[in-house]
Amino acid sequence: MSGGQCAGADRFQYLQALVTEFQDTDSADAKEQVLANLANFSYDPKNFSYLRQLQVPDLFLDMLTEDNETLVEFGIGGLCNLSLDKACKSHILASGGPSLVINCLSSRREETVLSAITALMYLSTGASQADISTRPVVECMLRFSLSTNRRLSNLANVFLEDYCTEEQVREARSVEQHTALGIPLPED
Repeated sequence: MSGGQCAGADRFQYLQALVTEFQDTDSADAKEQVLANLANFSYDPKNFSYLRQLQVPDLFLDMLTEDNETLVEFGIGGLCNLSLDKACKSHILASGGPSLVINCLSSRREETVLSAITALMYLSTGASQADISTRPVVECMLRFSLSTNRRLSNLANVFLEDYCTEEQVREARSVEQHTALGIPLPED
């Protein structure tokens, strides 16, 4: 076995141990710490196949409906990272991921919202566009684009410019002017 194969086996075993620890622990703090580690490992494309084997995309998806906002934040962060992998992206789309990610747009946590917007951009394909650039999402992005938070407003503007048609934005603007309905902005 070459050094690369050994390192790969060690990496898989380490990630497997993290997943097992997450599943076995009853401690909220331990779950948060392990999920943060898994989200960090999902940044590295070398880990994508291991994380898929260990069903980590499903774990991240499951976290998006938790009451614990820290678990949601780390879950959406990890999911955002894994959305760059074609196989993970397909799995997330097939598993109803866009609607779960869209629900994260209403979080009061800035990092959760930023990761959700970014994940929606990564998950956007010709086939998924209709599920992602819906009128409520476009209206939400219009509100976010007006935020004094530069990170949020810049990301929302990128979404509006690159993932929405001019007609979608125009229609959402006309509806937005007639409603008081709004998703709250995350706290700065």
